[in-house]
Amino acid sequence: MKKIRGIFIKNDYEIGLLREANTIVSQILDRIEQKIRPGISTMELEELANEMCLEYKVKPAFKGYQGFPYTLCCSLNEVIVHGFPTTSRLENGDILSIDMGVQHKGFFGDSARTFSVGDVSEEAQRLMDVTREALYKGIEEAHPGNDLYDISFAIEKHAKANNCSIIKRFVGHGIGASLHEKPELPNFVPKGASRIKLKKGMVLAIEPMLSLGSDQVVIMPDRWTAKTKDNSLSAHFEHTVAVTKDGPEVLSTSN
Repeated sequence: MKKIRGIFIKNDYEIGLLREANTIVSQILDRIEQKIRPGISTMELEELANEMCLEYKVKPAFKGYQGFPYTLCCSLNEVIVHGFPTTSRLENGDILSIDMGVQHKGFFGDSARTFSVGDVSEEAQRLMDVTREALYKGIEEAHPGNDLYDISFAIEKHAKANNCSIIKRFVGHGIGASLHEKPELPNFVPKGASRIKLKKGMVLAIEPMLSLGSDQVVIMPDRWTAKTKDNSLSAHFEHTVAVTKDGPEVLSTSN
């Protein structure tokens, strides 16, 4: 693995291991999605994720990371990221963001999805659709020779066009043999930031977080759970993406 401006460039073998790790994450999220319904608790989903990590012989990436106590981040409704699993039951109309990571053969997988619980409101569905679409708009820009902030701009443009607020406090990141590597990847174009050319072998966790209201964040007393200041709904989608000579390859899929 070589470094350019502090960014690790992965070879084909290393990208293969990242593909394996991220495929496992995707398969676990697929299984969790099948279980989500009104009446189930997020702690039950946490238990399922732990069982599947044992089944796949992988280590949960988040559990113990900087003191985070769980395998899953379960962020409900106005919670943006880093929510704790609880024994409270999900209710019809909730939206639930789940962020999941594993360590596999020395490399990390990381992906997030927002799920509807039963029948959700039109506005909640619109928020989820726009956030997912923004993710893919960003992914489309992950070509060698493009700028890192072309990804940011595509996400920002789609969010603003659909009247959704961008949560600026949290950003995407590089990923590889560490869960969080350079570069940071904001979901907006920061003023005065130096440009970073995308190169074959870069691997990025692209993760827009949008809300229907304020972009302001409140951190709860557990020092992890981050919610919107105005309690507006928030959604979060994330894929790990390799920059290849042929363009972006989404690693965190089940196929």
